Amino acid sequence: MLHKDVDSVLISQEKLEKIVKSLAKQIEKDYNDKEFMMIGLLKGSVVFMADLMKKINLDFPIDFIVASSYGSGTESSGRVKIVSDLTLPVTGKDVLIVEDIVDSGNTLNFVMNYLMTKGSNSVRICTLCDKPDRRKVPITVDYCGTEIPDEFIVGYGLDYDEKYRNLPYIGILKRSVYE
Repeated sequence: MLHKDVDSVLISQEKLEKIVKSLAKQIEKDYNDKEFMMIGLLKGSVVFMADLMKKINLDFPIDFIVASSYGSGTESSGRVKIVSDLTLPVTGKDVLIVEDIVDSGNTLNFVMNYLMTKGSNSVRICTLCDKPDRRKVPITVDYCGTEIPDEFIVGYGLDYDEKYRNLPYIGILKRSVYE
């Protein structure tokens, strides 16, 4: 059922399941012989990461980091801060960052550099949604679920002002909600 604040469904629940399964197969193949670790960028990645890790038939630790450049707005401030740090060491690990959406690239660029300074062997990015038209920092997305248009989306972990994360699909938020 479409939420009253959502204009339309951009990615259905069924399509999300297919995307996750496809990404999991690629990751499983690429990390089969590596000591890797999955790090979720909270809070948005939690639903995607939970579904993704269940589909990867490898043993690997997980951890989370909270880095923010948004607050309650719809535009990145460009200033990134670590709100909550990792609890596990990344030294010597091949790190896979799991992100809900890559937009400006500011947060991911900051987190990638941060993880490399902590001794990671490598850092790769897996994102559910990519908005390459909004990129301000050059970022390579290694595993991309889908490219999306420049719309404000919610659902499946993505929020606006901490709402709508629990929607089972990704929808385009009505402009009247945030303007």
